[in-house]
Amino acid sequence: MTLRLRSSVPACAAMFFAGSTSAADIASIHPIGFSTDGQIFAYEEYGIQDGSGFPYANIHVLDLTKDTYLPGTPFRVRLEEDDATIGKARWKVQNDAEVVIEAHELANHPGELVAFNPITEVDNDPHRLRYRSVAVVPSVGEPNTLVLEEIPQPHDPRCEGLVERNVSLRLHFSERDGKPVDDMVHEDQRIPSSRGCVSGYRLGGIVTGVVPGGARIEVALIMVFSAGFEGQDGRWIAIPIKTASPDLR
Repeated sequence: MTLRLRSSVPACAAMFFAGSTSAADIASIHPIGFSTDGQIFAYEEYGIQDGSGFPYANIHVLDLTKDTYLPGTPFRVRLEEDDATIGKARWKVQNDAEVVIEAHELANHPGELVAFNPITEVDNDPHRLRYRSVAVVPSVGEPNTLVLEEIPQPHDPRCEGLVERNVSLRLHFSERDGKPVDDMVHEDQRIPSSRGCVSGYRLGGIVTGVVPGGARIEVALIMVFSAGFEGQDGRWIAIPIKTASPDLR
């Protein structure tokens, strides 16, 4: 498997926040957008690193058809100066990524956040989202249900004493357009080392977009929980669940 996004969304109405605690670092996320042809998707994550207290900001840019990072990405910033702030870290990473964002016109196609399930949500299933793909009232279309499964993996000696188990993930639809299905969209072949010592996942949201001709693209936002300095850290990854390629998933 090639280098995959599985390692890991400017303020606007689409921005949303996953709360943090003093014991760990839960990154906030902000979707940036899709390219005109739906082949590229980018998002930003940012926060205060646990342990060090340094502000950081990362911008991830995916090639959705290849399910890989775009060459030269992601962009990562961590500021260690005494006067460092999250705002400064975000400004710097956005400046670093500006050429790529403009080249693919990502800010012109921000997509739609059609489902969101933050860790602060008490009653929702952390591994299941039922949603409609079109944000209109009255509703259009029938619901989809995306399910995340955690798959136990062999013990990793690097994670001894840090997590009780190592898990990979699997994503499948149990419902599409209101009809029962068993449609696999992603299954880890291994846990990428970039995820660290993974203890679990949360199905955090769905972002959709539309390409010329009307084809709809969808990306699942997933929070990865891994061993941090003082607790479980949360970082975001994005997995394409419906692409604009000829073999639409």
